[in-house]
Formats: sequence, C-alpha cells, structure tokens
Amino acid sequence: VDKMVKTGIDAMLNSLDPYTNYIPEDEIEDYRTMTTGQYGGIGAMIGRRNNIPTVLMPYENYPANKAGLMIGDELLEIDGLSVGAKGTTDISKLLKGQAGTKIKLKVKRFGTPSPFIVDVTREKIKIENVPYFGMVNGTVGYVQLSDFTQDAAREVKKAVVELKSKGAQSIIFDLRDNPGGLLTEAINICNLFLPKDVDIVNTKSKVVDWNKRHRSLNSPLDTAIPLAVLLSPRSASAAEIVSGVIQDYDRGVLIGQRSFGKGLVQTTRPLSYNSQLKVTTAKYYIPSGRCIQAIDYSHRGNDGNPHRVPDSLRIAFKTAGGRIVFDGGGISPDIEIPEQPLTPISQSLMQKGLIFDYATQYRIANKELRKDFAVTDPDFKAFATWLTNKEYDYTTKVEATITDLEAHATKENYLAEIKDQILALRKRMSHNKELDLEKNKAEISELLEQEIISRYRFEKGIIEASFDDDPEIKEALKALATRQTYKNAIWKQNR
Repeated sequence: VDKMVKTGIDAMLNSLDPYTNYIPEDEIEDYRTMTTGQYGGIGAMIGRRNNIPTVLMPYENYPANKAGLMIGDELLEIDGLSVGAKGTTDISKLLKGQAGTKIKLKVKRFGTPSPFIVDVTREKIKIENVPYFGMVNGTVGYVQLSDFTQDAAREVKKAVVELKSKGAQSIIFDLRDNPGGLLTEAINICNLFLPKDVDIVNTKSKVVDWNKRHRSLNSPLDTAIPLAVLLSPRSASAAEIVSGVIQDYDRGVLIGQRSFGKGLVQTTRPLSYNSQLKVTTAKYYIPSGRCIQAIDYSHRGNDGNPHRVPDSLRIAFKTAGGRIVFDGGGISPDIEIPEQPLTPISQSLMQKGLIFDYATQYRIANKELRKDFAVTDPDFKAFATWLTNKEYDYTTKVEATITDLEAHATKENYLAEIKDQILALRKRMSHNKELDLEKNKAEISELLEQEIISRYRFEKGIIEASFDDDPEIKEALKALATRQTYKNAIWKQNR
C-alpha cells in the first residue's frame, strides 16, 4: 500500500518539476543526511564492481578505515545476511545504524585465499563539506567544497584561515560537481569574501509575501584575496549562487564550463504519517538581477516537456563593474575551458574496472607507495602487460563515424557505389589496442596514477595527484600569477 501511495503522489508531482518531491517516513532519515551531512554508519562508499558490492572508498579515520577495510574489498555478507543480489541503497541501509552498535562484515579481498570477517563499530559520521584543502604551490591555496550541508561556511572559513597562515596569497575555490544544498550556507560563504550588508540573493515567489531579500550579515573574512572559482556543468543551486554572486561583484574569476542552471527554491512542508513534501516555492535572483534557472517548467511544448531557455532569449545584465552577464542558463565562466571527455580506450578501461582492479592488486603487492609517486615507463609497461589477456574492446570515434556513414549511405541508396571504399576505410582505421595504449599513454597514466594513489592516501591523494594535469587548475594558476593577470582574467570577456 505504501508503495502504491508513493507512486501515485510521485506521478502527480511529476507534472510540476523534478525538485518537488514526496518524502515518506522511511526516507526521512536519508533526507536528514542530505541536509546535515550526518548519519550513523561505518563511513565508506559502497558501489558495484563487476556486479559485486565493493568498497569504493573508506573515509579516512572513520570506522571502516580504522577496521582495516580497503578499496576493492568485496562485500559478501552483513551480519550473516548475503548482500550479493542487493542494490547499493539496500546495502547502505543495512550498514547504517545507531552509533556505538557493532556490525560484522564478511569480506573477500584479492590476494587473500578465503573470505574473512571484519568487526566494525558504527560511529556518528559527518560528511565534510570541504573534503580537502591544501597548498597547490608556495602562494596559491586550494579549497574543494563538495556540498552545502550544515557548517559548510564554517569549514570554508577554517580552510582559508589555515591556508593563509601557510602563505596563501590567493585561493582556488573548487565548486565543480557541487550539487548545492542549504541557502543559508551559500549566503554565509559569500559573506566570507564580501563586505557586510550587501545583497547576496533574492527569492521571488508567486506569493508576494513570501519574497525575501538576503544580505550579508557578518563581518567578512577577506574582501581582497584573489579568488579563482572552478565550475562544471554539474555545479548547481547553492554552488551557482556563490559563483554568480562572486561574478556579479567582480570579486573573482570564474573558470570552467557553464553551470547546471538550477535556480529554484524548495520549501519542506510536514504531512500526515510523519512524511514531508519538498515543494518548489520561488526562484533565486542574484545581485545583478538575473535568475540562473535554465529550464522553464511553467511553459511546456506540444510534447509536454519543458524546454531550456534558448541562448537567443537570454537577457543581458551588468556586474557591479559594468561587465555583461546573462540570465536563463546557469552561470557562464569568465574563462571557458571545454570539457575534455576521455578517449574511447580510457573510457573502456574505466568502465570495465580494469584500472580499478590493477590498482587494487598493486596495493596488495606494494605495502607502501614510493615517495612522490608517479607512473613511470616501467609502471605503464607492467600495466600494459597485465592487460594482455583482459577484455576491453571499444569503438573509436572514427569507427563510429564510418558506421554512421554506412547507415546514411544505405538509407540514401549510395551504399553500392561506395561499399568498397567504406570496407577499405574500415580496415585501415580498425583500432589496434597496443597502439592506442601507447598513443594515449599520458591520459591513461594519469588515471592509473590517481587510482593507485587512492589506495594509500584516499580522497586527498586523488585530489593532490590531479593538480599537475587539471586544465582548470592550470588556468587558475595562470590567472592568479600576478595582480595584473588576475585583473585581466576577470575582465577578459569585456576587453
């Protein structure tokens, strides 16, 4: 009955927008975790590898890590219950529980002949909003903000203060892939870098009495330190408020790709039976006056689907200093760095879990990691040899284009005339795995390096290993090199 009720309510809400959701009583705890970042559990990310529940990341200094669980460990049983056929959501629920309670995990590990039991005591887990901060070089600090749950602003402030004490004269603020969260935390984070009593964001509703103007209420942390804010197409909501406000006040340079475009406000209303309704009630407007919402759910096409605001209808606004910015489609960076998708061979190696499996085996064979580890030619050669009997077929872009050409030629009755040329082209361009490995050695080596380092240094190691190859960080370092390059980067689009 509960499932039928939820299905019916979800179907009705689906006609509004994807952010209006019904939260039944049995999902309230998950919702609370999303807003607070806290839960009782073992502190590990679990996912499926080769269709087997696997430890993907034990969080440092939390129960799973302290109990000795490693990345790549296969999860067979939880308290005697087999979990091989269960989904990750069900497994997550089994792992969560009251802090202080014990749980027995049956685990299979590469290199260990038989499965074994790991005893773990659950603790109160607090997922950090700032999973990492550190120095990129002698003068540039880096802060990664992954969420906007409670205490996000406090964590960012702590990180910036510490980085400044270590010599940071400018900050790279990474909001890539940040899905957003609490509005209050977004306002407080903006307030760290902007003067007291300036507009941060306005919420406007169909009900005028619900309209609200949010201003900075506190003394700032630093209104002058140069900022480079990194964005991606998966940066949304509160992340877009922070980046948009920084841009509107010409307070920093935005680098990356246009953000997601989620400018809708949700309010939670209590319902009967301890359930809740999260309903869209307003839109966000940042200081320049623009709304960042990209999809208009109030007007739908003949197919019933909402449409994105086309670029031709985006309205121009001005920043505090007179730069032109636009509404209706997320936040556009000042310096755009095109997304760089992985090559087909790298995608295949990642999707098949081969880089993951090799790193797992590398960790078993090497108890310690070389200082300043990087994948050397002998390391890469060992990996290529290991791949010899592994299956990782893929289709290159050229091969896909030839297939498309053949399909169009068939459809338009040209195939008979060019069939021999297509066959010759297909034969000539047929990929060679060994050649592709060597051709894409730099990219594959970087993926392999990060995966291996994660086995020893967890999330922090992955982030630090990416510094020397990350295109957005490289561009940020160029922009932050001097005061003049920083000023030029901010005003680049208007010069």
